[in-house]
Amino acid sequence: MSTTRQLSAFEPPAPDGCPDAAPGDCSNAVPVRRKTLFGRRKGKALHGRQRELYGGLLPALSFDPDRHGADPLSAFGPGCRALAMEIGFGGGEHLAAQAVAHPDVAFIGCEPFANGVAKLLSEIERLALDNVRVFHDDARTVIAALPARALTRVFILFPDPWPKRRHVKRRLVDAPFLATLSRVMAVGGELRVATDIVDYARSMDAAFAATPAFRCLTPSAAEWSARPPDWPPTRYEAKAVAAKRAPRYMRYVHEPTVG
Repeated sequence: MSTTRQLSAFEPPAPDGCPDAAPGDCSNAVPVRRKTLFGRRKGKALHGRQRELYGGLLPALSFDPDRHGADPLSAFGPGCRALAMEIGFGGGEHLAAQAVAHPDVAFIGCEPFANGVAKLLSEIERLALDNVRVFHDDARTVIAALPARALTRVFILFPDPWPKRRHVKRRLVDAPFLATLSRVMAVGGELRVATDIVDYARSMDAAFAATPAFRCLTPSAAEWSARPPDWPPTRYEAKAVAAKRAPRYMRYVHEPTVG
Protein backbone atom coordinates (compact mmCIF):
# COMPACT_ATOMS: atom_id res chain seq x y z
CA MET A 1 0.00 0.00 0.00
CA SER A 2 1.44 3.38 -0.97
CA THR A 3 1.27 6.47 1.21
CA THR A 4 1.37 10.14 0.26
CA ARG A 5 4.18 12.06 1.92
CA GLN A 6 3.55 15.64 3.04
CA LEU A 7 5.93 18.01 1.25
CA SER A 8 7.55 20.80 3.23
CA ALA A 9 7.72 24.39 2.03
CA PHE A 10 11.23 23.64 0.87
CA GLU A 11 10.30 20.64 -1.24
CA PRO A 12 8.42 21.37 -4.49
CA PRO A 13 6.63 18.60 -6.38
CA ALA A 14 8.91 16.34 -8.39
CA PRO A 15 9.62 18.07 -11.73
CA ASP A 16 8.60 16.62 -15.07
CA GLY A 17 11.81 17.72 -16.63
CA CYS A 18 15.38 18.17 -16.51
CA PRO A 19 15.25 14.69 -18.15
CA ASP A 20 18.62 15.12 -19.77
CA ALA A 21 20.44 15.82 -16.52
CA ALA A 22 21.28 12.78 -14.44
CA PRO A 23 22.24 13.25 -10.78
CA GLY A 24 25.66 14.82 -10.60
CA ASP A 25 25.66 15.70 -14.29
CA CYS A 26 26.79 19.29 -14.76
CA SER A 27 27.45 18.97 -18.49
CA ASN A 28 24.75 21.53 -19.27
CA ALA A 29 25.98 24.03 -16.69
CA VAL A 30 26.07 27.67 -17.69
CA PRO A 31 29.68 28.90 -17.50
CA VAL A 32 30.31 31.01 -14.40
CA ARG A 33 31.67 34.48 -15.06
CA ARG A 34 34.27 35.09 -12.38
CA LYS A 35 33.78 38.75 -11.64
CA THR A 36 34.82 40.10 -8.23
CA LEU A 37 31.90 40.02 -5.80
CA PHE A 38 33.44 40.90 -2.46
CA GLY A 39 36.25 42.91 -0.94
CA ARG A 40 37.76 42.18 2.44
CA ARG A 41 37.58 38.70 3.94
CA LYS A 42 38.17 39.62 7.59
CA GLY A 43 37.25 42.49 9.89
CA LYS A 44 37.92 42.73 13.63
CA ALA A 45 40.08 40.08 15.25
CA LEU A 46 38.12 37.02 16.32
CA HIS A 47 37.77 36.63 20.07
CA GLY A 48 38.83 33.49 21.92
CA ARG A 49 35.80 31.24 21.48
CA GLN A 50 35.30 32.39 17.89
CA ARG A 51 38.91 31.46 17.13
CA GLU A 52 38.35 28.02 18.64
CA LEU A 53 35.22 27.42 16.57
CA TYR A 54 36.87 28.77 13.42
CA GLY A 55 39.79 26.43 13.83
CA GLY A 56 37.93 23.41 15.19
CA LEU A 57 34.26 23.35 14.19
CA LEU A 58 34.60 24.91 10.74
CA PRO A 59 36.68 22.05 9.24
CA ALA A 60 34.11 19.54 10.47
CA LEU A 61 31.20 21.49 8.96
CA SER A 62 32.78 22.64 5.72
CA PHE A 63 31.03 21.80 2.46
CA ASP A 64 33.58 20.56 -0.09
CA PRO A 65 32.35 21.05 -3.68
CA ASP A 66 34.83 18.51 -5.03
CA ARG A 67 33.82 15.85 -2.53
CA HIS A 68 30.12 16.61 -2.03
CA GLY A 69 29.08 18.48 -5.18
CA ALA A 70 27.65 15.52 -7.10
CA ASP A 71 25.70 14.29 -4.06
CA PRO A 72 25.31 17.31 -1.77
CA LEU A 73 23.12 15.56 0.80
CA SER A 74 26.04 13.22 1.50
CA ALA A 75 27.63 16.10 3.43
CA PHE A 76 24.81 15.93 5.97
CA GLY A 77 23.56 13.39 8.43
CA PRO A 78 20.47 11.22 7.91
CA GLY A 79 17.06 12.86 7.96
CA CYS A 80 17.66 15.67 5.49
CA ARG A 81 15.54 15.27 2.36
CA ALA A 82 15.76 18.70 0.71
CA LEU A 83 18.59 21.16 0.02
CA ALA A 84 18.65 24.94 0.43
CA MET A 85 21.37 27.56 0.17
CA GLU A 86 22.00 31.03 1.55
CA ILE A 87 24.44 33.10 -0.46
CA GLY A 88 26.25 35.63 1.70
CA PHE A 89 24.72 34.81 5.08
CA GLY A 90 26.29 37.77 6.92
CA GLY A 91 26.04 37.11 10.65
CA GLY A 92 24.16 33.86 10.07
CA GLU A 93 21.08 34.70 12.14
CA HIS A 94 18.66 34.13 9.25
CA LEU A 95 20.31 30.87 8.22
CA ALA A 96 20.33 29.55 11.79
CA ALA A 97 16.66 30.43 12.27
CA GLN A 98 15.71 28.68 9.03
CA ALA A 99 17.70 25.60 10.06
CA VAL A 100 15.86 25.47 13.39
CA ALA A 101 12.48 25.84 11.69
CA HIS A 102 13.23 23.16 9.09
CA PRO A 103 15.30 20.35 10.67
CA ASP A 104 14.68 18.06 7.66
CA VAL A 105 16.27 20.54 5.25
CA ALA A 106 20.02 20.60 4.57
CA PHE A 107 21.39 24.15 4.40
CA ILE A 108 24.58 25.23 2.67
CA GLY A 109 25.71 28.66 3.83
CA CYS A 110 28.21 30.48 1.63
CA GLU A 111 30.16 33.42 3.04
CA PRO A 112 33.72 34.66 2.33
CA PHE A 113 33.84 37.00 5.37
CA ALA A 114 35.57 35.27 8.28
CA ASN A 115 33.79 37.22 11.01
CA GLY A 116 30.39 36.26 9.63
CA VAL A 117 31.43 32.61 9.47
CA ALA A 118 32.56 32.75 13.11
CA LYS A 119 29.20 34.21 14.15
CA LEU A 120 27.30 31.45 12.36
CA LEU A 121 29.50 28.81 13.98
CA SER A 122 28.60 30.27 17.37
CA GLU A 123 24.91 29.92 16.52
CA ILE A 124 25.39 26.37 15.26
CA GLU A 125 27.06 25.45 18.55
CA ARG A 126 24.48 27.27 20.69
CA LEU A 127 21.50 25.72 18.90
CA ALA A 128 23.13 22.30 18.34
CA LEU A 129 22.35 22.43 14.63
CA ASP A 130 23.33 19.42 12.54
CA ASN A 131 21.71 20.46 9.24
CA VAL A 132 24.04 23.34 8.31
CA ARG A 133 27.26 23.16 6.33
CA VAL A 134 29.51 26.11 5.51
CA PHE A 135 31.38 27.07 2.37
CA HIS A 136 33.82 29.79 3.36
CA ASP A 137 34.29 31.27 -0.11
CA ASP A 138 32.52 32.26 -3.32
CA ALA A 139 29.10 30.59 -3.66
CA ARG A 140 29.53 30.26 -7.41
CA THR A 141 32.07 27.48 -6.82
CA VAL A 142 29.39 25.42 -5.07
CA ILE A 143 26.73 26.26 -7.66
CA ALA A 144 29.01 25.09 -10.46
CA ALA A 145 29.53 21.74 -8.69
CA LEU A 146 25.90 20.96 -7.84
CA PRO A 147 23.75 18.67 -9.98
CA ALA A 148 20.82 20.09 -11.92
CA ARG A 149 17.64 20.84 -9.93
CA ALA A 150 19.37 20.30 -6.58
CA LEU A 151 18.17 23.35 -4.63
CA THR A 152 14.60 23.79 -3.41
CA ARG A 153 15.15 27.23 -1.93
CA VAL A 154 17.84 29.92 -2.24
CA PHE A 155 18.27 33.07 -0.16
CA ILE A 156 20.22 36.16 -1.25
CA LEU A 157 19.58 38.73 1.47
CA PHE A 158 21.02 42.23 1.28
CA PRO A 159 23.94 41.42 -1.02
CA ASP A 160 26.76 43.95 -1.27
CA PRO A 161 25.27 46.85 -3.29
CA TRP A 162 28.63 48.11 -4.56
CA PRO A 163 27.26 51.67 -4.62
CA LYS A 164 30.11 53.33 -6.51
CA ARG A 165 29.41 53.58 -10.22
CA ARG A 166 32.71 51.96 -11.19
CA HIS A 167 31.89 48.95 -8.97
CA VAL A 168 28.30 48.28 -10.07
CA LYS A 169 29.51 45.48 -12.35
CA ARG A 170 30.53 43.55 -9.20
CA ARG A 171 26.94 43.11 -8.04
CA LEU A 172 25.95 39.49 -7.68
CA VAL A 173 22.39 39.50 -9.01
CA ASP A 174 22.44 39.96 -12.76
CA ALA A 175 21.03 38.02 -15.70
CA PRO A 176 24.10 35.76 -16.26
CA PHE A 177 24.12 34.77 -12.58
CA LEU A 178 20.37 34.03 -12.58
CA ALA A 179 20.84 31.81 -15.64
CA THR A 180 23.56 29.94 -13.76
CA LEU A 181 21.37 29.63 -10.68
CA SER A 182 18.40 28.43 -12.73
CA ARG A 183 20.25 25.26 -13.66
CA VAL A 184 20.56 24.08 -10.07
CA MET A 185 17.14 25.16 -8.80
CA ALA A 186 14.29 22.66 -8.63
CA VAL A 187 11.15 23.27 -10.63
CA GLY A 188 8.84 25.01 -8.19
CA GLY A 189 11.77 26.04 -5.99
CA GLU A 190 11.75 29.50 -4.42
CA LEU A 191 14.35 32.24 -4.63
CA ARG A 192 14.21 34.98 -2.00
CA VAL A 193 16.10 38.23 -2.53
CA ALA A 194 16.22 41.35 -0.36
CA THR A 195 17.84 44.74 -0.81
CA ASP A 196 17.47 48.21 0.67
CA ILE A 197 19.15 49.96 -2.26
CA VAL A 198 16.67 51.38 -4.79
CA ASP A 199 19.13 51.33 -7.68
CA TYR A 200 20.04 47.70 -7.00
CA ALA A 201 16.36 46.75 -6.81
CA ARG A 202 15.83 48.26 -10.25
CA SER A 203 18.78 46.40 -11.73
CA MET A 204 17.49 43.19 -10.12
CA ASP A 205 14.10 43.78 -11.75
CA ALA A 206 15.84 44.09 -15.13
CA ALA A 207 17.85 40.91 -14.51
CA PHE A 208 14.75 38.90 -13.61
CA ALA A 209 12.87 40.32 -16.59
CA ALA A 210 15.66 38.93 -18.77
CA THR A 211 15.41 35.53 -17.04
CA PRO A 212 11.86 34.19 -17.62
CA ALA A 213 12.61 31.00 -15.68
CA PHE A 214 11.79 32.99 -12.51
CA ARG A 215 8.23 34.22 -11.95
CA CYS A 216 7.79 37.02 -9.44
CA LEU A 217 5.51 36.30 -6.48
CA THR A 218 5.77 39.87 -5.13
CA PRO A 219 5.03 42.15 -8.12
CA SER A 220 3.49 45.08 -6.20
CA ALA A 221 4.85 47.43 -3.56
CA ALA A 222 2.25 46.15 -1.11
CA GLU A 223 3.71 42.65 -1.51
CA TRP A 224 7.45 43.39 -1.55
CA SER A 225 7.46 46.02 1.18
CA ALA A 226 6.49 43.63 3.99
CA ARG A 227 8.73 40.81 5.22
CA PRO A 228 6.83 37.48 5.31
CA PRO A 229 6.33 35.89 8.76
CA ASP A 230 8.58 32.94 7.88
CA TRP A 231 11.42 35.25 6.81
CA PRO A 232 13.57 35.86 9.92
CA PRO A 233 15.09 39.36 10.23
CA THR A 234 18.80 40.09 9.90
CA ARG A 235 21.13 42.66 11.41
CA TYR A 236 21.62 44.20 7.96
CA GLU A 237 17.89 44.73 7.68
CA ALA A 238 17.91 46.45 11.07
CA LYS A 239 20.70 48.76 9.92
CA ALA A 240 18.74 49.64 6.77
CA VAL A 241 15.62 50.47 8.76
CA ALA A 242 17.64 52.54 11.25
CA ALA A 243 19.10 54.47 8.31
CA LYS A 244 15.57 55.13 6.97
CA ARG A 245 16.07 52.88 3.95
CA ALA A 246 13.07 50.72 3.08
CA PRO A 247 13.97 47.04 2.52
CA ARG A 248 12.43 45.27 -0.44
CA TYR A 249 11.59 41.58 0.05
CA MET A 250 11.28 39.79 -3.28
CA ARG A 251 10.17 36.21 -3.87
CA TYR A 252 10.40 34.24 -7.12
CA VAL A 253 9.30 30.75 -8.09
CA HIS A 254 11.46 28.79 -10.49
CA GLU A 255 9.40 27.75 -13.52
CA PRO A 256 11.78 26.93 -16.37
CA THR A 257 10.38 26.01 -19.73
CA VAL A 258 10.61 22.25 -20.24
CA GLY A 259 11.07 21.48 -23.91
